[in-house]
Amino acid sequence: MAEAVIMPRQGQSVETCIITKWYKEKGDPVEEGDLLFSYETDKAAFDEEAKVSGILLDRFFEEGDEVPVLETVAVIGREGEQVEEFKKSAPEKEPVEKEPEAEDVSGEQEKAPATQPPKPQASTPQTLEPQTSNLQTTISPRAKKLAEQKGVDYMKIKGTGPGGRIIERDILKVMEEQPHVTPLAREKMKKEDLAIPPEKARPHARVTSADLVEASAVAGGADGFTEVPLTRLRQLIADGMYRSLHESAQLTHHISADARKLLALRKKIKTLAEEGRLPNITLNDMVSYALIRALLQHPGINGHFLGDRVRLFNKVHLGFAVDTERGLLVPVVRDASLLTLEGLSIRMKELASACQTGSINPDLLAADQASFTLTNLGAFGIEYFTPVLNLPQIGILGVNTITPRPAQLEDGTFGFIPKIGLSLTYDHRAVDGAPASRFLQTLVQEIENFNPQVEGL
Repeated sequence: MAEAVIMPRQGQSVETCIITKWYKEKGDPVEEGDLLFSYETDKAAFDEEAKVSGILLDRFFEEGDEVPVLETVAVIGREGEQVEEFKKSAPEKEPVEKEPEAEDVSGEQEKAPATQPPKPQASTPQTLEPQTSNLQTTISPRAKKLAEQKGVDYMKIKGTGPGGRIIERDILKVMEEQPHVTPLAREKMKKEDLAIPPEKARPHARVTSADLVEASAVAGGADGFTEVPLTRLRQLIADGMYRSLHESAQLTHHISADARKLLALRKKIKTLAEEGRLPNITLNDMVSYALIRALLQHPGINGHFLGDRVRLFNKVHLGFAVDTERGLLVPVVRDASLLTLEGLSIRMKELASACQTGSINPDLLAADQASFTLTNLGAFGIEYFTPVLNLPQIGILGVNTITPRPAQLEDGTFGFIPKIGLSLTYDHRAVDGAPASRFLQTLVQEIENFNPQVEGL
């Protein structure tokens, strides 16, 4: 009996996934456990294995297609089995919703001579007529109207409707990935062979006629260049950073803390970890633990700014930045304030590993799941930087490298001591400068007096 291959649901917040690669073609033999296809959510990548053995009778989506979760992606069964019943799954729902539009197509064609006179600017009308006729059968009226209103070139869009028909959601998706071009700029682009400069070609950027440049300057110069399309994750990161900087009042304070106790503890732990007697607790784990202790003492910065109110959390749900091949991911340690230093270290390593392998639960990557975020560039030798808020969170801490700095020692002499740099970015709409500074002072004290209970030390 034929079996449906279903697009899995990866987390409650995920509604669609994109198929990135197929490993089996239609008609290929499949063994249980064989890799069928790879797919990704907004931030995580996964592989789907075959649950049964047989023949891949049909594939209903191809690479690059966005597929609703729990949708039938393909069918595995015995040679000769029918797959028609599976084709009538979710992909058939779209034309049912758009049935009135399907009827409108003929109406639109009949009315076209009266309501849409021939465009006089076209110098070769004989080529426009077949194109227009073809488009009316491959794009829904609603999608066509939206595309024309928003200046979206639907000639280059691959439709996701039945038979590749372009529907409204295809236009909306393109709009999400494109800059906002003013009507005047759009008209000048058509008439004067102008183009959007690369620095403006990002989601939600506003492009005016003054921003436009010669199309030849974008297409390539004498020295040449390579244009690399942004991945979906990179587009999301870019959009998130842009919105964060434009929708909040961000301010950053810099301070440093004596890191001698951290370094001394790290030296002891490293020896015990090599002997297998302790987890490999890193400096980043220690700073995270100190940060949690400081946040519990300053709950006003452990929360979300929600426009007309502030949501403050009784526990610390710590987000931390992880650098992966696909881009920056920020998993969340839920209830981090309830963990010991060892427990926190283990949990952070588990989540970081899941990010690297693409097996992270997407729900743990949502910004609203964390009450505060930590990002560490110390390993790169960065002394100071300005972290960008992960909205709607009120604060984010940047951890910098440890640098020897001159200071007065305990015996009254002067010397160099290792200082770790700390950069706090906060939303000034929710927190004033003085409370933010007091929080940083508390964090410095937690680091300089770091003495957690570690079993085995």
